[in-house]
Amino acid sequence: MIPLDEPRLRYTAHLQSVLGSTFQPTSFPDIGAAKFSRAQGGDSLLVESVQSMANRLEATAWDRASRRPAALIQALPYVRVHRRDNPDEHLTSSREEAHRLASAFVRDSALGGQPMLEVIRDRLGLVKDTPLNYPRMARALLELDPFCLLHGVFFSHKAWLGQPRFTRAVSAVIEAHDVREVISGGRKADHVRHQLAEGEGGTSEGYGSIPFHRIEWTAGDIKAMFVVDVDLLRSYGLGPGVTELLTLLALWEIRALLSRGLRLRTACDLEVAEQPKELPEQADLQARISELITAEGVGAEAITVLWKG
Repeated sequence: MIPLDEPRLRYTAHLQSVLGSTFQPTSFPDIGAAKFSRAQGGDSLLVESVQSMANRLEATAWDRASRRPAALIQALPYVRVHRRDNPDEHLTSSREEAHRLASAFVRDSALGGQPMLEVIRDRLGLVKDTPLNYPRMARALLELDPFCLLHGVFFSHKAWLGQPRFTRAVSAVIEAHDVREVISGGRKADHVRHQLAEGEGGTSEGYGSIPFHRIEWTAGDIKAMFVVDVDLLRSYGLGPGVTELLTLLALWEIRALLSRGLRLRTACDLEVAEQPKELPEQADLQARISELITAEGVGAEAITVLWKG
């Protein structure tokens, strides 16, 4: 039983490395690994950021091979972007783009000859000198791409009066606690060119043997933590059925992500050592989601727009 009357749903999964006990955390330019100290003491690492986890959760709902939504949610609407000079060629979609419906590729496309700037403006009801109506806008997003309500969207263009922003309703992060450095190294070997001579092309061109060092980590505990903001979804006034559907879609993404394993990077392959308590099983979520899509009448075909490029 999912407590949908709760303001937020929280889940924690304990993870471990698939191979050995070391892992490679996320790294940032000029910063490296995001190491920090918690109030509880000890060194910790940000293994995967909130932004990256949002992308990974969204990816569970998209079939990269067929370039279509996962089978469970193929009935839900979204925007497909095709090229104007080749209408049969799939370019991208609101499910693949980082900014979703606010993506430049969606924004600079046309639907039936009408610019998407205007389509989105009109459907959201963006009118000069008028307060933003979030329930109305949420209903419009439900008919364009409901995953914008889960993962957020910011309509920042000046033509979109009021520049409405929908914040992320499902968030996640992976942290490692009680961490230690594992320092190692290797050598990129050149079995053809044994010596480098001036003017022959050097290491910057890819020739020669190059030793290198690397830092990986080991941890006492690695946790994937998830939060679903049910209060936020409820605030859109879409009714209990749609609120439940959106909540279950978020839980399905979490379950799908954990069940497939978390190969985050070449040297960061994690698996679940302890499942989140009270997170429903994937089969139960799928059955209820299918029921709600039909019962709430939110199914619709994909909307195909033509990009001007």
